[in-house]
Amino acid sequence: MDADASTSTRIAVLIDCDNVSSKHTSAVLEELAKYGTPTVKRAYGDWTTTQLGGWKGELQRNAIQPVQQFAYTVGKNSTDSALIIDAMDLLWQGHVEAFALVSSDSDFTRLATRLRESGKRVYGLGMRKTPESLRRAVDQFIYLELLQDQSRDEADGEDEGTSTTPSGDHEAPGTAINLQSALTKAINATSGDDGWSTLGTLGQHLSRAHADFDPRAFGHQKLSTLVEEQPYLETSSKASTIRVRLRTRRSGNGKSAKASTSGKTPTGKSAAKKTTARKSAPGTSTKA
Repeated sequence: MDADASTSTRIAVLIDCDNVSSKHTSAVLEELAKYGTPTVKRAYGDWTTTQLGGWKGELQRNAIQPVQQFAYTVGKNSTDSALIIDAMDLLWQGHVEAFALVSSDSDFTRLATRLRESGKRVYGLGMRKTPESLRRAVDQFIYLELLQDQSRDEADGEDEGTSTTPSGDHEAPGTAINLQSALTKAINATSGDDGWSTLGTLGQHLSRAHADFDPRAFGHQKLSTLVEEQPYLETSSKASTIRVRLRTRRSGNGKSAKASTSGKTPTGKSAAKKTTARKSAPGTSTKA
């Protein structure tokens, strides 16, 4: 899916909170920003219980609507029914083009199949324990463990570069956005095989992942000047297109490659010159 198409794709994110930990919330929304804009975000569960206490902060932080569903019978999960009913309502309303089912429960297999039969794209996000029936019923299944591993790797990469980055560039006053983290994740999500991402695509991803992102909050009128100032980024301009990529892990390899090449070349040339000199003076070797 190209950048323009994904920008206009409206996604309904339906989370089975009885089946998914709240720690995955940020990673899930960040991942879905690659494919479109989460316009409907609902979390299902019995909020009168203490088991879902960890979700409260995540719901508020990410503007996710909690949907109350009482457990009318002990041992029965009534959350599934509420989520399925809402999904079918959204399908017939026609306000979204895609669905994201965040659950590892195979009970949603038929729902995923039905949504796809109606021409909707369906993303599944769950743990590795998710039954094969649900994984094969969606258009694309994403393991939550992989998203957590990716988040940790990106956080480690940010820690390596924090000493060279001014503290003011990390988090602007009055915002909850870590600039280096946001830019790093956005570039990783939108870059091609060569590591480059266009400024336009980068800006689109940032606006989808962080609705309150604004370059002016970090002292810049435009995104272009903001990325150019970051020491961990590299920019390139061609015609009217600005490209951006991460500077880390690339410049070192490039220098070492050049150094090794330059070290070998003079040796080869000098050896060739010595051989030519010896051949051009045969008389010397005969006298010796």
